Amino acid sequence: MTAGTEKYLHPRDEIMRTMERIYRYRMTTTSGGNLSIREPDGTVWVTPARVDKGGLRREDIIRVRPDGTTEGPHPPSSELPFHQMIYAARDGIRGVVHAHAVALVAFSITRRAPDTRLFHQSRHVCGPVGFAPYALPGSDDLGRSIADTFAQKFDCVVLENHGAAIGGESLQAAFQKFETLEFTAKTLLKARLLGEVRYLSDEELELRNRVPPLEEFDADAPSSEEKELRRQLVEFTRRGYRQRLFISTGGSLSARLDGDSFIITPSRFDRPALSPEDLVLVRSGRRERGKTPSRAARNHQAIYERHPRAGSVVNASPVNATAFSVTPAALDSRTIPEAYLLLRDVARVPYGVQFEDPEELARRVTPSAPVALLENDGVVVLGAGVLEAFDRLEVLESTAEALVNSRLLGEVAPMSDEVIDDLKRAFAAMLS
Repeated sequence: MTAGTEKYLHPRDEIMRTMERIYRYRMTTTSGGNLSIREPDGTVWVTPARVDKGGLRREDIIRVRPDGTTEGPHPPSSELPFHQMIYAARDGIRGVVHAHAVALVAFSITRRAPDTRLFHQSRHVCGPVGFAPYALPGSDDLGRSIADTFAQKFDCVVLENHGAAIGGESLQAAFQKFETLEFTAKTLLKARLLGEVRYLSDEELELRNRVPPLEEFDADAPSSEEKELRRQLVEFTRRGYRQRLFISTGGSLSARLDGDSFIITPSRFDRPALSPEDLVLVRSGRRERGKTPSRAARNHQAIYERHPRAGSVVNASPVNATAFSVTPAALDSRTIPEAYLLLRDVARVPYGVQFEDPEELARRVTPSAPVALLENDGVVVLGAGVLEAFDRLEVLESTAEALVNSRLLGEVAPMSDEVIDDLKRAFAAMLS
């Protein structure tokens, strides 16, 4: 969902669709969590009490008028009071998400809040995270505890023994903060199994703002080849979101169109809502007029210019692989033959290269070394085409998850040098 479509979506439909996404990706349970939207006149639309979140219908959403009267077939959520107190404390908030996402619950029951300095995107989207002391669900004490924390200018608040509450200038913005924060929390939990976690300094967080925009050009009508490539990129971007390889605020995918042109996903655009016309054509270092490509566009351009065999590039932050990027732990692909053949030896790129030196990134990621961890920024993967790049990304995440899980079992026994040499001889054509 984008700002343009959200503008014309009825609050009932917006709440219903947002809850569908939260429930589908197991970020709440049948009975847990609640969402609300506040309109300028003070009307609040909120999820109902005691209704299955997995089967929510638009007519189930409750309207609460400014005078306190309600419209709808159910009573409003018992936690409506804290939503209303958040709105009273922060006039700019127009949407609230409360849910019991697993990783955030883990933080809430240990009286901790995720440090969003783990990633520049998390810090940019979520800001710092507050913590609200426990109070009885549905009580005024809980509402005051949460509202007082929001009043300190936190948009994301972990609730002691109760999950999290997130506010935004719209429900879509609140959802994106919530999803990004849960991703950050999950990554931290995985990373703690791997070793010491690295966080970003103020100076490192600022580097993302130093990437200059590309100049514009007037694109011609798309050819049939371009139309097909746009369709393919949309299909795999949506699949990447369903597979949790991307989140709504992170991840970019591109494909080469010809010698000096490629198509890439746009910046600040909800990944599952993409359509072919939303994608951005980049030609000779300039962007299609009126569109903003992913912040990674200069990196993708440098890779295509340096490596004629590269047909697709993906930046992503799948949880397990990204956990390696925030720790010193090596991601050893010598687990099973498929992993090594597709991933080869996984490189590591120091933080900041992706913002300051695209050519250096292109030197480190090549068709013969097609996967790299970007320190505190996920991964970058190359392929001869979109399918190969996406396959590598999936195998990378599966390999990383197996390695993380192995920490609970014992020491990893990677394939020996002799086995790797046999693979190289047997699959020389594939590895060339």
